[in-house]
Amino acid sequence: MPFIRPSLTDLIEAAETDIEARLPGADARLRNSNLNVMARVLAGGEHTLYAFVDWISQQILADTAEAEILDRHGAIWGITRTPAAFAQGNVTLAGTNGVVIAAGTRLRRSDDVEYTTDAEATIAAGTATVAVTALAAAEAGNADAAAALSLVSPIAGITSAAAVAAGGLIGGADAEADTAYRLRIVDRIQQPPHGGADFDYVKWTLAQPGVTRAWVYPLEGGLGKVVVRFMMDDTYADGIPLAGDVAAVQAALDLVRPVTADLTVVAPVAVPLDIAGLTITPTTAAVEAAIEAEVADLIRREAEPGSTILISHLREAISVAAGETDHALTDPAADITHTTGQIAVVGTYPWS
Repeated sequence: MPFIRPSLTDLIEAAETDIEARLPGADARLRNSNLNVMARVLAGGEHTLYAFVDWISQQILADTAEAEILDRHGAIWGITRTPAAFAQGNVTLAGTNGVVIAAGTRLRRSDDVEYTTDAEATIAAGTATVAVTALAAAEAGNADAAAALSLVSPIAGITSAAAVAAGGLIGGADAEADTAYRLRIVDRIQQPPHGGADFDYVKWTLAQPGVTRAWVYPLEGGLGKVVVRFMMDDTYADGIPLAGDVAAVQAALDLVRPVTADLTVVAPVAVPLDIAGLTITPTTAAVEAAIEAEVADLIRREAEPGSTILISHLREAISVAAGETDHALTDPAADITHTTGQIAVVGTYPWS
């Protein structure tokens, strides 16, 4: 039977009873007496020890361990936490022709996220486009095209205001969260590597920075061929990886795949799940936002390349949104199907 941890009250009662049993005639329950204080001090010490033992018991197993101990569990099984990644991209600065922008020049966003230039650049035709990298590795370093930046230290001949160039600053990702890391460790324990089984490719892909979901398709394209598709939901708005991300994952998997496997890593093809016909009650911004959040969660949980989003699940996601009391969904009116390689992503709404 399971062990039931005694409460502090139970421990005090046990200490008082023990003292009275060992000292006939003593009253250890008399408030503020020496014996009563002694019983409470002893019980408090025991309570602390029980708390520590309770904490230790949680650390023994990977499915309940805290972050620091979880890292040790992962290290034992050869599973390392996916590190944070730096956002990178180009920034456009304006100034006087011929003025040099040194490598390592720092720029700052309005929320104090900083970037440094990767190489020297020279103003020509009034502007210069220079590659930058976020100073700190984190998803927060990502920025949309045209986002405003400014020089941390003014440079003579250079306008202090700068803008993120086309393509934005991308690739920034937070270190892998405990929940995702824990699942990978438990999966490794329950499903040992098989030297190239389908689930091995999924594990190898999920171990890459920024990857949140992955799927493997053995024999797609022919005998001996393997196709891997993956998503980066926390890095890009639609979760679809860019060409550079695909190349990085391809290179990483080429190092571990079986030599006989003809592996191709590709990005899924985004198909926005547009909700064109939807009326809700009540019609408020809060309910609209709640519906968008629930549908986004549904897509992240159930969308896979070539899969179907059930209309009943879509209606359910709308119904459970906080504040929604009624709705009518007319478009889409049936299950949303996708062909090979296609995946549902968040689309538009009548109010957007």
